[in-house]
Amino acid sequence: MFTLIATTTFGIEAITAKELKKLGYDDLKIDNGKVTFEGDELDIAICNTWLRTADRILISLGEFKAETFEDLFQGTKAINWANIIPSNGKIHVVGKSIKSKLYSVPDCQSIVKKAIVESMKSSYKVEWFPEDGPTYKVEIGLLKDIATLTLDTTGPGLHKRGYREFAGAAPLKETLAAALVLVSDWSAENTLVDPFCGSGTILIEACLIAQNIAPGLNRRFVCEDWPIMDPDNFEQVRSSARNSIKTSPLKFLGYDVDDKVLRVARQNAEKAGISKYIEFHRMDFNNFSSKKPYCYVITNPPYGERIGDEESVINLYKKLGELKQHMPSWKLYILTSYNNFEKVFGKKADKNRKLYNGKIQCYYYQYL
Repeated sequence: MFTLIATTTFGIEAITAKELKKLGYDDLKIDNGKVTFEGDELDIAICNTWLRTADRILISLGEFKAETFEDLFQGTKAINWANIIPSNGKIHVVGKSIKSKLYSVPDCQSIVKKAIVESMKSSYKVEWFPEDGPTYKVEIGLLKDIATLTLDTTGPGLHKRGYREFAGAAPLKETLAAALVLVSDWSAENTLVDPFCGSGTILIEACLIAQNIAPGLNRRFVCEDWPIMDPDNFEQVRSSARNSIKTSPLKFLGYDVDDKVLRVARQNAEKAGISKYIEFHRMDFNNFSSKKPYCYVITNPPYGERIGDEESVINLYKKLGELKQHMPSWKLYILTSYNNFEKVFGKKADKNRKLYNGKIQCYYYQYL
């Protein structure tokens, strides 16, 4: 049994915790940017395959006070690394240090690598390791002189679903797009519209959720090459995931003014295997209209920071406010970093939530 950590973007920890509870995990500990829980090798396979909003699944290997390099070396060496890493394992150490006496990250990485090797020398009774086997990425994290050592089981981040080779000018991470959908009260019985769909990420993630398609179903994870991982675990999880897929006749509607980015959106939907459920149309939002009496809008419009200028962004936000006025039964969920959004929109949101799109602080405004 391991102590596992699902890392997340700041602001969506509770959403990831809710996902874990739905998967059957209890005794969750929620901190900034992570959710900690207990699990075994099968749980590593389940969480990597099924979690939509987590960034990575890490194994926590040790935590201790380290005010000196000797503390760091001895604390690291005391861990039985041979329990997880084979004699030919390729060890890569990354690190970070916040408010700690040991502030030189390269030095900390070097010391941790040396301590791991010394520990493995003692276990394997050899003096040299070829490092030509499976990859093991170890992270040394120092926070207020407390050292935490973790091992990454995921490899490329969990947002790498495998369907998005290309993206628009200001792409939204798949994990954040899934979080926007999960925070809303949208369900597959209702039409979902994204009037600023870009490369289609929100609609694709919503369709994967509606059809219960595991986000990691069509990719591999770095831990699959580890000797301690039974390959049957991932095969079992994938087989179960394939059998859990639902079908829905619902159409998702995406609009954008850019033909080029719409071609990318269609390619992404095709690669995700759900293109028949999503319609993408070229439309300037200033000309947007609909006869649907009841609809959900989940969207990540231009902020005026990465794309678009402030005047055009203000006009778009005013138009969104007019849409809500004319369609009061519609529910709108809008992610933006624009500080005066509610004022321009013309109405205070029923709810809002602070989220981060990359390093940009945003608010998720919810009009119910």
